[in-house]
Amino acid sequence: MVTSACAELRRSPIESDVKVSRIPISLFRLRSHLAQIGIEKIGFHVTCAVHIVMKKCDLSGKVTSDLRNPPTPAAPQVALVRWTDSVGLTLVSRDLTSMQLKTPAGHILTFHILQIFPFTSESKRMGIIVREEATGDITFYMKGADVAMASIVQYNDWLEEECGNMAREGLRTLVVAKKSLSEEQYQDFENRYNQAKLSIHDRGLKVAAVVESLEREMELLCLTGVEDQLQADVRPTLEMLRNAGIKIWMLTGDKLETATCIAKSSHLVSRSQNIHVFKPVTSRGEAHLELNAFRRKHDCALVISGDSLEVCLRYYEHEFVELACQCPAVVCCRCSPTQKAQIVTLLQQHTENRTCAIGDGGNDVSMIQAADCGIGIEGKEGKQASLAADFSITQFKHIGRLLMVHGRNSYKRSAALGQFVMHRGLIISTMQAVFSSIFYFASVPLYQGFLMVGYATIYTMFPVFSLVLDQDVKPDMALLYPELYKDLTKGRSLSFKTFLIWVLISVYQGGILMYGALLLFESEFVHVVAISFTALIFTELLMVALTIRTWHWLMAVAEAVSLGCYLASLAFLNEYFDLAFITTTAFLWKVFVITVISCLPLYIVKYLKRKFSPPSYSKLTS
Repeated sequence: MVTSACAELRRSPIESDVKVSRIPISLFRLRSHLAQIGIEKIGFHVTCAVHIVMKKCDLSGKVTSDLRNPPTPAAPQVALVRWTDSVGLTLVSRDLTSMQLKTPAGHILTFHILQIFPFTSESKRMGIIVREEATGDITFYMKGADVAMASIVQYNDWLEEECGNMAREGLRTLVVAKKSLSEEQYQDFENRYNQAKLSIHDRGLKVAAVVESLEREMELLCLTGVEDQLQADVRPTLEMLRNAGIKIWMLTGDKLETATCIAKSSHLVSRSQNIHVFKPVTSRGEAHLELNAFRRKHDCALVISGDSLEVCLRYYEHEFVELACQCPAVVCCRCSPTQKAQIVTLLQQHTENRTCAIGDGGNDVSMIQAADCGIGIEGKEGKQASLAADFSITQFKHIGRLLMVHGRNSYKRSAALGQFVMHRGLIISTMQAVFSSIFYFASVPLYQGFLMVGYATIYTMFPVFSLVLDQDVKPDMALLYPELYKDLTKGRSLSFKTFLIWVLISVYQGGILMYGALLLFESEFVHVVAISFTALIFTELLMVALTIRTWHWLMAVAEAVSLGCYLASLAFLNEYFDLAFITTTAFLWKVFVITVISCLPLYIVKYLKRKFSPPSYSKLTS
């Protein structure tokens, strides 16, 4: 049962491509002097900056490791390399120490990789230092989010505007910059960098400080916008989840404008629905004023950045979560992996609802592990999310069947199975308690030896466990009417009330079976055992049969096999039963009467309840 879902509603990595590549060369009307750079050189800069993609091919151009199936890099990186390939600059090969590029003229350029600075969620950027083999030039390239790169690159008056334009189109932006280094500068940096890596105390801070010493006054090369297209059937899947009563929160690291565009294109937020964009806040007073303004809005989606979210949770945690849970949809942008996990934990604590986290990348792992149920989408961005999740799927659209069909059936079947396992043990315990109380609590077992073993195994096990095949509606019907999933949130199938009802049923049937056998037996005590135990087996089989909503052929086989095993074993149970007595008419009618009295009232109550208060699925099946 899932009542809220936190997901990064990302587009399909398989279908990613560079829809727009905003580079200075394309802005002649604004920056004419940049025309000297040339498209091939710009492509080279981007290719070098995208330094995780691995591709191998021979010098003739035959590819031995296709970019369509990269091992681990994210989709935007593959898209950028494809773009450079489209303008004539091809990544020939790449390993941990070097890379080769093929120019439009057919020349092979070799570069040695000197240093690699991997991406982290805190820095939001990645860098590489390379040395060109032919000239010996050393260059430091870096790419990252605009918020991280804006303070690193040299002053310009167009980056912020272009980032906003791209974000409003739903594109994921990356800023690429470079810095040329002399041999002396690089040697000085390498010495300090190696020394920092050998530090015992505060190693991470010292390494970061050395790298940041290079990240100053870098030359802005280009701004790229990558479109990750929505996977197939994302919109109907989200609509299905909403109709099922599941509230959806979108947690993403994208810009506010990009996240808003994606939320609208996926129909997480309808185009006619009002959107409240939470203004940036940095203090308690600002957060208080903005929360009051948000409180006056009704039935509107909320869009909030990670920084503002952190301030609100620091001072007004309960108030913010309470207001946000009333929104039809919530979009949290610029969220770090830690913030995603924190939001999931807050929803669990403040709402006491079950949470489901859905993600497809390594930055979603903490969120997936923090949720009650984690779903990882295995895609081109790697398998980190799917390996850390409880369930792994290949497409977002499969979530509908996973929850509406498999999740719903699993909940109902588990509830029925648990109830019958409890009923099977409690009914025989009640009979033993009644028997002991009548005989002054003497330490005499009612059933001994193989009777107890057979009751727990071959006599009742198969029908009870066949309940895992039961279903109230067909899968297609469950997908067509996701409102059926809402019934699970009420907890009627497995609750304290249901538990007490089954306890009373077990006590009632155990008492009827025991008292009926004691009243109807005539002379020998062994007749009590025969009557009560046979009625017990029939009662358990009948209860399973009355509970089944849709018969499966294996259920009928289980009932028949269990009944056949019991009847066949009567011939070998001379130690417990009087064979002469169990073949008489008196034995049969006594067992029949006791079984009917124990089961008929329950069937009548169930029939009346179904008649005057039918469950929602019965309206569809009829």
